[in-house]
Amino acid sequence: MTPVKPFSHPLHDISLPRHAWPWRLLIQKPETSDPVARGFTDIHAPATAALRAAAGSFIEGFNLSVDAAGVAELQSALAGIAPDLRGFAYEGAGMACGVLDLLSPPGPGRGRTAALLAGPGDAYIHLIHVGVGWAYCRLHLRPRRNLPGTHPLYRWLAYDGWGFHRGFFTTAQAVRRRRTEPNLGSRLPVRDQGLGRSLWFCDGAVPETIAATIGGFPQARQADLWSGVGLAAGYAGGVHDEDLVELAKLAEPHSAHLAQGVAFACGARVRAAHVPEHTERAARLLAGVDAATAARWTDTAQEGLGGALGDYQSWRAGIRELWQEATR
Repeated sequence: MTPVKPFSHPLHDISLPRHAWPWRLLIQKPETSDPVARGFTDIHAPATAALRAAAGSFIEGFNLSVDAAGVAELQSALAGIAPDLRGFAYEGAGMACGVLDLLSPPGPGRGRTAALLAGPGDAYIHLIHVGVGWAYCRLHLRPRRNLPGTHPLYRWLAYDGWGFHRGFFTTAQAVRRRRTEPNLGSRLPVRDQGLGRSLWFCDGAVPETIAATIGGFPQARQADLWSGVGLAAGYAGGVHDEDLVELAKLAEPHSAHLAQGVAFACGARVRAAHVPEHTERAARLLAGVDAATAARWTDTAQEGLGGALGDYQSWRAGIRELWQEATR
């Protein structure tokens, strides 16, 4: 295992109690990301508990990262979060580290994201890069420059996180009015995968509602949205088998993209050495294979790829090809 590295930040050399740290102004209230508080789902809806737990763990990870003096302390704190939800906490930690790095002046103070990825965050590399995308969006920036320590291929997941943030926090514009940001160009498919993930929360994980929302988007964007839905269904869960079966039917003719998203979720879960039962069910019902097989597709499709945007899209396409081969 990579040795744990301490965070590097000028404030750590200042002898102040934690509550006096200026960074603690960034601490988030849980209700800011609560699906019920945001009006996305009814308190008694079937998926509400799972969606609220995921959002709550994200905020917990964010706040723990802002408050932690180093990677070792953060790792210890995150270890207390249930394994099913720990990935969301690392996603929140990725956002916090990204925000702090982006707000810090050039120099050693921008080492939080790198330290997190080099230490315990290696097992949650997908989630952390997505969280970095949240950081960019929260600061009204685009993920155009790489933070030190980010992976050359996985860095494109920042656009996924950026798209999720747009869908979750500017739902009226990004989802209901289907607006896109100017000059996205070839980054739009990656951003839309993240937007698709947000629909799992914005539409309360109800298959029919999600399908109706996606059906209102231009045809050219629908496949990427379905890939995001598959990723969220596989990673966040919260629904019954009959809902997954219905989701698979509604996703046609974009089944390959739905399966690709599920494979991403499986790859992230397997890397963290914890595959929840809901991820296994999603893999079998949406991709037609077990979670371990779907995760291997992500590894196989990644072989030989570089770090360009075209490589990231080739990665996704390669997973879809492997799904098609397996389900012929």
